[in-house]
Amino acid sequence: MEHEQWQWQEPGAAWRGAALYHITLTVSNRQPVLGRLMVPGDDPSKAWLQRTALGDAVVDCLLGTPQYHPEVRVLHFCLMPDHLHAVIYVRRTMANGIKTVTRGFWQGVKKLGRASTCSGTSFLIPSSTREELKDATARLKTMAAGLCQQLGNDAYYALEPLFSEMPFIRAMGRYSQLATTIRYLDMNPQRLATKRLMPGFFRVQKAIEVAGRSYDGVGNVALLHAERYHAVHVRSMWVKDAERGESQTLRDYMNGCVLEARKGTVMVSPFISPQEKQVMQVLLKEQRPFIVLADNGFRDYYKPVDTLFDACAAGRVLILSPWSYDPTKRHISRSDCMALNAMAEEVCSLTND
Repeated sequence: MEHEQWQWQEPGAAWRGAALYHITLTVSNRQPVLGRLMVPGDDPSKAWLQRTALGDAVVDCLLGTPQYHPEVRVLHFCLMPDHLHAVIYVRRTMANGIKTVTRGFWQGVKKLGRASTCSGTSFLIPSSTREELKDATARLKTMAAGLCQQLGNDAYYALEPLFSEMPFIRAMGRYSQLATTIRYLDMNPQRLATKRLMPGFFRVQKAIEVAGRSYDGVGNVALLHAERYHAVHVRSMWVKDAERGESQTLRDYMNGCVLEARKGTVMVSPFISPQEKQVMQVLLKEQRPFIVLADNGFRDYYKPVDTLFDACAAGRVLILSPWSYDPTKRHISRSDCMALNAMAEEVCSLTND
């Protein structure tokens, strides 16, 4: 795929021009009515979703969007038991924008949700064969098309909608996000299977007391009982020296962190700067344990980012945050950086007095 064929739109723009969007539709109360996760041989890498008729109809509704909006192309999607991800490409300027497109899709799936509610569970049980699934999907669509007329407005709108919130829309500002987002979508079944097989490492644990401070955490809490800790904190003066060609101090420090980790020391840091992130990448590659101090708390259904997910599943990572989740937080502040680095030192003081 040639990058030049795409046009990009930063978040906050009018959302009518050519751009890529990541759309997420979520079932109310996270009910797993769209499909059942199948994990053959308890191997997460083989996980796949067995669709219900409702899930299949929702996918058909998504793929039918270009019929009503020719400017739109569905590039990729991933259906999960309680939500749907999709990457949408708007190829040229639209009259009303992506929100209008998404609202139309939402109205369609709400009709499907109400029809499935009216019928009980018959459309919410995965079909054993593709033929049975297609037949059930067709019947659900037929029911959804005429249900309001059959029941009357009052009875129809009294039905549980299942999809009560409009899909979340995120503009993708750089072409590099496309491959990353598609990989994220494709890995969803594997991640969910991993979380279900190893729930302890992915459950948000509350009020973990460390050195007199309370944290929420995700990962292996046993890392708080290690024999030795070492903070990773690259000083700005070393980076500035390196930019002037005097990089020995910085190289020695980063190499020293890795050598310390190889001795069995648990490294602790918010891993904010590029140099600290490089240290973390080596720790991940060499499968060394470490603790991350996060600048935001944990939302519902939290899962670690791609770079940390596998290490978390293997029990090599603990993510701690002293703060509650803030959905409006976008960037880390300097005061946050200073506070997190100080907390890393506190954690290290457990054994390094």
